Amino acid sequence: MGATSSSPKELSSSSQSVLTFPLIEEDDGQQHQPPPQHDDATNNNTSVQITRSAKLYAFCAALNSCNLGYDIGVNTGAGILLQNTLELSDLQLEAFFGSLNLFAMAGALSSHLVNDKFGRRWSFRVAATIFIFGTILQSAAYSYVVLMIGRAFVGLGVGFGLAVDPLYIAEISPPQHRGRLVNWSEFAINLGIVFGFASGLMFATVDETVAWRWMFSMGAILPCFVIYFATFVMPESPRWLVANDRDGEACEVLKKVYPDGYDVDVIVTEIKESIEKERIAEHAVGWGVILFPSPAFKRILMVGMGISIAQQAVGIDAIIYFLVFILKQSGINSRITQMWILVGLGLIKLGVIFLAGRLLDRTGRRPLVFISLVGMSVSFFIVAMSFIGAVASEVGAIVGLGLYLAFFSIGMGPGAWLIPSEVFSTMIRAKAMSVATFMNRVTATIMSSTFLSVATAMSWAGFFIMMAIVCIIILAWMYVYLPETKGRPLEDMSQYFAEITGDRSILEAEETLYRRDEPSESQAPEPVAEPKRQQPKRNVAPERPPPEDAHVLGTMA
Repeated sequence: MGATSSSPKELSSSSQSVLTFPLIEEDDGQQHQPPPQHDDATNNNTSVQITRSAKLYAFCAALNSCNLGYDIGVNTGAGILLQNTLELSDLQLEAFFGSLNLFAMAGALSSHLVNDKFGRRWSFRVAATIFIFGTILQSAAYSYVVLMIGRAFVGLGVGFGLAVDPLYIAEISPPQHRGRLVNWSEFAINLGIVFGFASGLMFATVDETVAWRWMFSMGAILPCFVIYFATFVMPESPRWLVANDRDGEACEVLKKVYPDGYDVDVIVTEIKESIEKERIAEHAVGWGVILFPSPAFKRILMVGMGISIAQQAVGIDAIIYFLVFILKQSGINSRITQMWILVGLGLIKLGVIFLAGRLLDRTGRRPLVFISLVGMSVSFFIVAMSFIGAVASEVGAIVGLGLYLAFFSIGMGPGAWLIPSEVFSTMIRAKAMSVATFMNRVTATIMSSTFLSVATAMSWAGFFIMMAIVCIIILAWMYVYLPETKGRPLEDMSQYFAEITGDRSILEAEETLYRRDEPSESQAPEPVAEPKRQQPKRNVAPERPPPEDAHVLGTMA
């Protein structure tokens, strides 16, 4: 939910550009060293400590991601109550759940109108205000039409927020700590899911015709805090300030998020360079590379977009939305018991996500994705077996669902966003990530909008056996096509795809792109009797390791 996304295009291009935020150590002869970016924690051999201000601003931004998580979690518990109160059909409930992704995509794609023109802080305020309005409409709805109008506003607010949360954190964070701080946004989504589950437990003894209204209303609390923080606590993004020729203000913000005595003027210069490089990359190639790819680009797109689609094809969004229905079918009819189980499942998912970030860097992407898919397949078989026989097994369903959420979160959850950011060539990453995010959300919409109908038509046991087979098919596909990307520079990935397809056009295209970037540097001050400036070649962008925080793009669960 992985759920998961982000003005897809705006976010991916913008966050990719800020990832060239100044890492001075790249300029002191160390650029050929292989360690990943998060190991580079020095500036002129001095450790760059994370400041309290950086943590505070990242926390405030991540809080906005809780809104999406809360909506997912609260609907899990409120969905069946909502259906009973408003007498909704299964199709109407599926449309209610699935439509969030469509509205969120519209919100994300339109977010740049505020994001670029008025700044990130205004984007937070707009996103929270839209979310509050939608939440109020949903809570007060006495008809399906009003309910769906409220859903539309909630979805727009969610999409708007997802486009700015990771982007703001990436732009406000020192590069040495960016990966960890941006992960707060992903963690906050899953924390919000637990809050949503807990709201069901809080109102478990309240009459169901009123309980779901209170549960929805609670969702308006967090956005109020977001509006307050965005107005009185959070500064504007330094990158947005530099892009709008407000360098002085950018320096003041950077002084707060960097240790005392840090040369923030260098950072401002680096931000300007990254903005220019982004502009060059954006205009270097058109959509033709995506729509009519050469063999190498086609293989890259198969891997990156394939895993983005696969993340939702294993059913994560849909299964979380319909957890209560699954528990009820297994024989657990007590609302209080159902809510306690939801909270437990949410905590399992949250704990595994906390662990997954470290394992991805230590173990590698391929092993964890394979373990994730095998584990989910076994989990689905366990759930399916619990529905076979005269009496469903409550314990089997709970154990199977817990294992499923854990195995998803260990590999396919974070890996489905990290891997595309690593295989997509620099020159197509912004566009390709936009398409990958769009396909991920479309798949999520289809799964959520058909889950209940398909499960009812096939039987619950048959449905989960089908999902287990889907995981095995995806595993076979990944085994053939997915390369190991751990610790490999972007230029190595391009070389890899060029070799396996026999198509060297990708290398020639990247060479052309960075040659276009050279003049701005090579034609700079020539009267230079400083040979040291020739050492750190700035046009080595392809050699930079993939951004640590790129996997949060579009994350929904």
